[in-house]
Amino acid sequence: MPVRYPLAIVGAGALGLHFAARLAKVGRVAVIARSGERAEELRKGVTVGGERFVPDAFGPDDAPGADWVILLVKTCGTRDAALAARAMAPRGVVSLQNGLVDEVLREACAGVLAGQGITTEGAFRDGSTVQPSGAGDTLLPPGFEPVAELLVAAGLRARVEPEIAAARLAKLLVNVAINPLAAIFRVRNGELLAPPHRVLLDALVAEAWPVLKAEGLLLDEAAARARVEAVATATGANRASMLQDVLAGRKTEIDAITGVLLALAARHGLPAPTHQAVLTLVKRLEG
Repeated sequence: MPVRYPLAIVGAGALGLHFAARLAKVGRVAVIARSGERAEELRKGVTVGGERFVPDAFGPDDAPGADWVILLVKTCGTRDAALAARAMAPRGVVSLQNGLVDEVLREACAGVLAGQGITTEGAFRDGSTVQPSGAGDTLLPPGFEPVAELLVAAGLRARVEPEIAAARLAKLLVNVAINPLAAIFRVRNGELLAPPHRVLLDALVAEAWPVLKAEGLLLDEAAARARVEAVATATGANRASMLQDVLAGRKTEIDAITGVLLALAARHGLPAPTHQAVLTLVKRLEG
């Protein structure tokens, strides 16, 4: 009989491997890579946080069954990743991706419990190794209590959050402030808290707050500013995912992050000129 895993992670990037390495210390976890070739490479072992990790890696076409699936892929790959997850016949599929992907996820996983949570865990690639870069919090939608228990057993800070929609907006606030600036100036997160970058960080928060408040953000403006500062501090040594993409010459998630914020601003008739400027600059860096 084929092996069925308690948990699988779709996405073998820095954050996916960081989660998998922690979870593998307390139980079996399957890692679903972008291809069979990448899975074979991973099965030779990878260094995560200074320790050798040999994942149970699979390609999307030979993924095993799993009770629960976590998605940790770029937003442009959400639908394909969700379809691969659904094929594993899970009890539930939860995304910890950037942006707002809840609708795409639910459509692709019709008939299966599906939802989007958030994580502020940090990790980045350093050559062929993966370096964790700051402990964060992982919040899951109601219904994913067993996943929260597995994450806590692995030593990660995780819990189910009843107000998960508002929490996703708070995560989007952090992403639209930190990610583009880190990519443009090619600095680590903590450096954005000091001049000359701080003035732009504050401007992005000031523009984003009324937009996200209109969408249901539960933070007042001072608390919103404090949330961004706290994440930038906690992940101070981290290279933001958008910076990693720019340095590697990959397409970024700017459309799924700043692009989403700009669409919401247009819907509410609110100005966001600084966000428009950083979107244009990151697009230039992609080119």
